[in-house]
Amino acid sequence: SALRVLYIQEDIADRVIALIHGAMDELSVGIPHLHKTDVGPVIDAPSAQALNAHIERMRQEATLIAMAQYPDGFKGSFVLPHAFEINALSQLTEEVFGPVLHVIRFKQGTLDKVIEDIHATGFGLTGGLHSRIHSVIDEVTQKLRVGNLYVNRNMTGAVVGVQPFGGEGLSGTGPKAGGPHYLHRLVTERTISINTAAAGGNASLMGLEA
Repeated sequence: SALRVLYIQEDIADRVIALIHGAMDELSVGIPHLHKTDVGPVIDAPSAQALNAHIERMRQEATLIAMAQYPDGFKGSFVLPHAFEINALSQLTEEVFGPVLHVIRFKQGTLDKVIEDIHATGFGLTGGLHSRIHSVIDEVTQKLRVGNLYVNRNMTGAVVGVQPFGGEGLSGTGPKAGGPHYLHRLVTERTISINTAAAGGNASLMGLEA
């Protein structure tokens, strides 16, 4: 749900990219406990180094749309939000979990190619679709192989027990976190057989051990 890649139909791309630029100008990067902060640090220094290395590569290979401003007292594992326009999804060779957005334009009528390119990555955590065309919504929901697909809403905020969360392919397999079958993946089934001589027989107990 980090919104790694944003596909925009080319008919509206320039207008949407201008909105992205304006929104990023308003971002406040800083200490998370401050109410004015929109983006805090990433989890640790190695993650920040990997993300910043990716940003440097994108500066060479892609077109910079916008970047956030440096916060006051720029210390710690901060990564400045960046937005880049890239030519194809194949430019990204791994999942990038951080404040880095990659924008790709696509032509009307090439939605099948977009879905094909997404599947080719092998990743399938989360997808999001914004459309007022019911046939497009039906097509994407039937074809896109991702663990979670959000339609005409934000892509975060899964409710435990209501919207189980987890991906497909290289993004995870099996029962989803927050789902009814997830607990059994965290425990080991053990069977204990007890000789109950006083009762003249055997009894078996089954338990789950974390």
